[in-house]
Parts: sequence; C-alpha cells; structure tokens
Amino acid sequence: MATTSEHVDLRDDLIRLVTSRLLDPLEILLPQADLVGLRSSVEADAEMWAAQLLGPDDAMAKQVVIRLMAVLYPGDAPFDPPDGWWATPLGRVTARRAGHPSKECVSFGVAGAMLGITRQGVHDLVSRHKLARHPDGGVTVASIRARLDSRREP
Repeated sequence: MATTSEHVDLRDDLIRLVTSRLLDPLEILLPQADLVGLRSSVEADAEMWAAQLLGPDDAMAKQVVIRLMAVLYPGDAPFDPPDGWWATPLGRVTARRAGHPSKECVSFGVAGAMLGITRQGVHDLVSRHKLARHPDGGVTVASIRARLDSRREP
C-alpha cells in the first residue's frame, strides 16, 4: 500500500515531466495557443496516473508505465535511463511495476540503482541467492521486481 507522501511525490513528478517535456515545447511552438485547459487536465490526469501506478492492479500499472515511457521518453533507441533516474518517483514505481522497460537483465550498477542500494549490496544479494544472476551476466530484471515487491509487503 502506497503512502500519501509517495502518491503526492509521484503526482508532482508526473506533472513536472509532462509539463516540461510536452506542454512547455508546445507553448514555444504555438505561442498563441491557450494551454490553460491542458495544464489543468495534466494535473487531474497525473492524480489518476499516480493512483493507478501505486494501486493494486498490476496489469493496469504496467500499462500506464509503458504508455508514460513511450510518450515522455520517445526515441529510436531503447529507453536506457541514467542510474540516477531510478531514484525519482517515476523511476521507483517503474522498477517495481514494470522493471526495466527495455531489458531482461541489467548490470550490477543499474540493479543497485533500481533497488536503491550499492553495487556491493547487489553482489551480496546475488551471492546469497536473493537476486538471480542472468546467464549473459548481470542481474535479471524479474528478480529485481520480485525483491522490490517483497520489500513492500507488510
């Protein structure tokens, strides 16, 4: 169960991202456009997205994460955020609900960023079989998600 603080942080992060990546560029390109209604819609929708991302429906949360990633981080290359991104409210919920959007396994450094621990902490968890090593190297995203889910249970 998400806390009110998590919800508010995620909502605010979503508003900031949608505004800076979508609305602000539109305002620059279309200075005569009235974006007041869109800004208001973003605030309402961000509230709903945060509730869906933090809510009990795993399939819905994953679907919302994928839609947000596709729109907020478009590109021809697979999404590969810097390690620090995983510490953001959207990064934390993405790790827990969808894992890494474009990879089946990640390096120990990225795994640490997704889990909020050090690379050495990841090595320790792998050696204690708390995280699964991928045959090609690194750590499986599925085991990271499982670890994040187990840490959220009461």
